[in-house]
Amino acid sequence: MCELYSKQDTLALRSKHIGPSCKVFFAADPIKIVRAQRQYMFDEQGAQYLDCINNVAHVGHCHPEVVKAALKQMELLNTNSRFLHDNIVEYAKRLSATLPEKLSVCYFTNSGSEANDLALRLARQFRGHQDVVTLNQSGVSAKAPNPDTYRGKYREDHADPAGAYADEVKKIIEEAHSNGRKVRNALGLPLNWFNFPEAAEPGYVHRAGGVFIADEVQVGFGRVGKHFWSFQMHGEDFVPDIVTMGKPMGNGHPMACVVTTQEIAEAFSSSGMEYFNTYGGNPVSSAVGLAVLDVIENEDLQGNATRVGNYLTELLNEQKMKHTLIGDIRGVGLFIGIDLVKDHWKRTPATAEAQHVIYRMKEKRVLLSADGPHRNVLKIKPPMCFTEEDAKFMVDQLDGILTVLEEAIGAQNENVISENTPCRTKMPDEAHSELFSDSTPDPRENPSRKRNGLCTDRHALLSKRLKT
Repeated sequence: MCELYSKQDTLALRSKHIGPSCKVFFAADPIKIVRAQRQYMFDEQGAQYLDCINNVAHVGHCHPEVVKAALKQMELLNTNSRFLHDNIVEYAKRLSATLPEKLSVCYFTNSGSEANDLALRLARQFRGHQDVVTLNQSGVSAKAPNPDTYRGKYREDHADPAGAYADEVKKIIEEAHSNGRKVRNALGLPLNWFNFPEAAEPGYVHRAGGVFIADEVQVGFGRVGKHFWSFQMHGEDFVPDIVTMGKPMGNGHPMACVVTTQEIAEAFSSSGMEYFNTYGGNPVSSAVGLAVLDVIENEDLQGNATRVGNYLTELLNEQKMKHTLIGDIRGVGLFIGIDLVKDHWKRTPATAEAQHVIYRMKEKRVLLSADGPHRNVLKIKPPMCFTEEDAKFMVDQLDGILTVLEEAIGAQNENVISENTPCRTKMPDEAHSELFSDSTPDPRENPSRKRNGLCTDRHALLSKRLKT
């Protein structure tokens, strides 16, 4: 395998020349990836890893049709989008055909973060308002609680959780109005609202004077299985005013887009300020995007997300019945979360245990990440070519790791009970530290400082974490 540097030299150079806020996966023991193919990644020693992290390599790493399309166009021309070219308009036409009819105007960018920033600009110009309503996890302006009935503010035992979450949005809007402000838009990941679309219904946002932005950066392009876009799970009448997309769009090529209505686009243009993106929608990017759409259709990857996603969810629910650490399984298609808990009744997030699991899974050649506010949710979002055999292999490894971990926790607890007071059931700090000391970061660290097997510094905590 061709390398410029040894792994240690690469780490040293990264530490010297790459910003300290730019973290790597598995920071305590990073892997050096040198090539990938479909749903597999390979390190510098040739070890194969099953990739359950990458919703960027949407149709599979280095898909030959995508590589061929990029190479063919690169050999002919790549330039900025101010020159007239067929690729950008052909891609815009194909992309618009997957969306409701009124969503027909595209602005091409290079990342999901850039797309979301532009969407906010469009909304501000259209409505002339400043306030943004978003989910608690999104980190923008006024925050509505995440509509989560497992660990959220209103849970499954609430008489009307949908109405309660909708009232939270209403309360935020009314408070803004009472303070002389108006809502510019509501921004949300439609999958978060899956169970309770009433809580973020576009018509309600319109009546409040705003526009609705659907963030499809992580879950678009068929990942949810039954629908091409996650907002379509809410029915034909649920039509956003703006849709943002990114990550999977170029299968690893930096490509993103904002799609909106003619009315909003004209309002943006009327500001007198020209919008120009040097690389957004360039001929090579557009050729790549077209190839991705072709592969999704030709290989029925949307159908695969449904079939394999359902099978994987079934396997995980069987594990939930078996393992006390699994509190909840949620998601749809090939976007699934495993919520690990220390206590089923209290639903205490098992943050340290989640970190332990992702490192142990890495040793078993399966790449997973931990996410959520408490970093205790194992997040599964593999390339869309993920198979039932892959799902079975991943779950078998997880089963074995959870079995050993739960036995170790049980043994530690028994020792605590027998050696100390009869009523003491919590694991002491020193025993807990020893349990996780072999290959994981210190679990006693602040849980909010952990993400995907890495630790962020205090300064990064206080700053907005940008996702691209």
